[in-house]
Order: sequence, then C-alpha cells, then structure tokens
Amino acid sequence: MTTSDAPATPPHEPADVPSHDASHDASRDSSWDPAQYAVFGDHRGRPFHDLVARVPSERPRVVVDLGCGPGDLTLTLADRWPGARVVGVDSSPEMLARARETDLVGRVEWVEAAAETWDPTTHGALDVLVTNATLQWVPTHLRLLPRWLGALAPGGVLAMQVPANFDAPSHRLMREVAARHPRADDLRAGLDRADAVARPETYAALLLAHTRDVDVWQTTYLQVLAAEPDAPHPVLEWVRSTGLRPVLGVLTDDTEREAFLATYEGELEAAYPRRDGVVLFPFTRTFAVARMPG
Repeated sequence: MTTSDAPATPPHEPADVPSHDASHDASRDSSWDPAQYAVFGDHRGRPFHDLVARVPSERPRVVVDLGCGPGDLTLTLADRWPGARVVGVDSSPEMLARARETDLVGRVEWVEAAAETWDPTTHGALDVLVTNATLQWVPTHLRLLPRWLGALAPGGVLAMQVPANFDAPSHRLMREVAARHPRADDLRAGLDRADAVARPETYAALLLAHTRDVDVWQTTYLQVLAAEPDAPHPVLEWVRSTGLRPVLGVLTDDTEREAFLATYEGELEAAYPRRDGVVLFPFTRTFAVARMPG
C-alpha cells in the first residue's frame, strides 16, 4: 500500500456511513449534462487513466465501469481489452444516451442502474470492476464494496477513485453560501454528500479484510484552467456539472438561482484569482486498487 502526504478527508468508518437521507429527493438534483461535464474532459479523464494504469489484468473476460457517465472513458477500456465483454453502468439516462451515441459500433453494453441497486452477478464473475469519481454520490458505498469484491472472479480487480477535495474552497464556499441562503434547510441535504467519502486508511482497512493485494494512494492535481476576463469563473463551470447539481435542482426559480450563483462566483474569484488568463485549481483524489486471490 502506498499513500502520499496529500491531505486526507475526515475519517469515516464503514459502520458510520449514513444511508440516503429520506428528506432529500435525488430527483430534484439538476440533471446530468454531458456537454457541461465534457468542458473539462482532459482534466476529468486523467485520474481515470492513472487509476486504470494500475490494474494488472491482461486478458479479462468481463470488465464493468460502474458510473460510466458519457462513456468516452469506458470506450478506452474496450480499446485496452478488445477481447473482453465491457459493460458501462450509470443511473443517468442523459449520460447513457450520450454514451450510446458515441459508441457507434456497439463495443460496450450500456446498462441503466443505480450503484445502490445494481446487481453485479447479472454479468457473471467480474474480472475488472472500475468505478471512477462515482462513489461520492453513493453514501452507502463502504457497505457495498464487500459485495462487489465478492462478485469478482479469482484474481479479479476492483479499481476505484473518489474526490478528496471536499474541504477545498470550491466546496467549502458552496456550503457557506448555501448556509446563509434563505432556503438553507432545503439546500443542506444535497451538500452533505461529502460524508460518504472516507479516508485512504479506511478504504485500505476494508479492502485488506478481503485481500492482501491492495494499493491505496492520493494525488493532488494542480489543474490549470483557462480563465478569460469576461468569462464565467472556471471553477464555477467545473462544479456546475457535479457538486453544484443538488443546489441547482432546488433553486429552480431563475432569479433565485442566478442570485446564488453570483454570490458563490464572487467568493470563488477571491479564492481562485485569475492570473494571466488562467486559474490554478488544486484537486486531490483518493485511489484504491485491490486484487482478489487467484
């Protein structure tokens, strides 16, 4: 196991992971927008490629990408393992529609399912299960990981990556602006999802209970985002398609929504100043790869 000196997220043990908050209706979240998500495609794709590079499988038969999004990264799995059955699973109809449009020759099976209810046994024994930047949206994932490990074939690999930047200004300021908002109670539930993400040591301990072949690490990417003077702040554009979705799902009135965004963007301008047409946006991520005994 390897870890870097990057700051860890607050500790959460498996027993402490909350179930879905019944007061928060996920259907109110702003829909996933494949086009907005793709604005920073290169930056979002790099952790995926760094994760998959650590997967030792050479000729897997069944490969699943859980939380496949718009599918462009899933197709790279079909490129790497052309002889495998590759399955992309996602809960967003919008993302899956884009994935099917991109997959012109049908190299991947696209399945609509939520991670919480997805049954990995429907695909047979899994040789590789990849889940990238998805589990922060699944508050119960520490309870689900043992089940997913149990669905792996002998020698099968689980590879996961989650953001570890919930204490960064991008997310802290979002919570602070929401806390000052007249509808703070409505906004709170959608912004509490950081509680689902555990420390690297917690993931390592959980995985080591099932296999000794475990690799856990953190990487902080110092992302250089283009920031023209008259353009929206790039960090706002980044979170608009991810962490800000629960807020946008609640603030459906245009005036109310734009007022929130203006206040939040002002805070981002101070936290991430524009210099010479760019903004530096540090982003820490936690990675884990576990290989089951052969």
